[in-house]
Amino acid sequence: MKYAYYPGCSLESSAKEYDLSIRACCHFTGVELVEIPDWICCGASSAHATSHLLSIALPAKALVQTEAMGLHQVIAPCVACLTRLKVASMEMADDDALKKDVETVLEGSYQGKVKVRNVLDVFLNDVGVEKIQEAVVSPLKGLKVACYYGCLLTRPPHIAQFDDVENPHSMDDLMRAVGAEAVDWSFKTDCCGVSMSLAETDAALDLTNRVLEGAKDAGADCVAVACPLCQSNLDLRQKAIGNKYGVFYDLPILYFSQLMGLAFGATSRDVGLEKVIVDPFPVLGAI
Repeated sequence: MKYAYYPGCSLESSAKEYDLSIRACCHFTGVELVEIPDWICCGASSAHATSHLLSIALPAKALVQTEAMGLHQVIAPCVACLTRLKVASMEMADDDALKKDVETVLEGSYQGKVKVRNVLDVFLNDVGVEKIQEAVVSPLKGLKVACYYGCLLTRPPHIAQFDDVENPHSMDDLMRAVGAEAVDWSFKTDCCGVSMSLAETDAALDLTNRVLEGAKDAGADCVAVACPLCQSNLDLRQKAIGNKYGVFYDLPILYFSQLMGLAFGATSRDVGLEKVIVDPFPVLGAI
């Protein structure tokens, strides 16, 4: 199984542990990643506010490069990058004039043959539960995980085209496949408030607090995520939440791929556990 790989800006910097753990999981499950050479920023969060053409051309560059590599599937682990690549693919398919403008900007043609893939989708549906279970050497038995999808992974539905928009289960299925218990809780797809972190900090703290409280009330030992923004927000804000609300959750926020990698036999360094703010070692050491 061979895929083009678009790490994006976050996985090269603040979410390096996500990149490390995904590569480790792919190594253990026979997935070959070919990083797109000289990839550029997808423009998420800012380009669409500046120029519609720019907001499509930036992610389209990765699609054009994927075709040039002779590949027809690209994995974009960051949810923001995933969304922008999907939007670019869909809009160019529906608007010939836009597609021509993008090709002019990029000085190259695009045949529209690239499928943008969610990394959860690849592990669950291409690798499959059976192969994942076979790769497990250190099952996460006894670990209770709250799988958090956030507000963007399954939305908008016509763009994401992935999992149940209100009650997704893909991450839960993967956690069960590596031996963990995926707890049932009501905040799987609630917003954590990260987009309001600077403009409305109090509102962001309130939303983050609700998510963490829900995970703790469900009996979770940790929260699994698949979004760099969700991870940083839920991880970094726990101290501020404690100071404001007097509740200290001490709840590790881990990428689902970090937990899978550990179950496959990767070391803590292989999956970047030392980069997590809330110490995960007491919880993981207990199992």
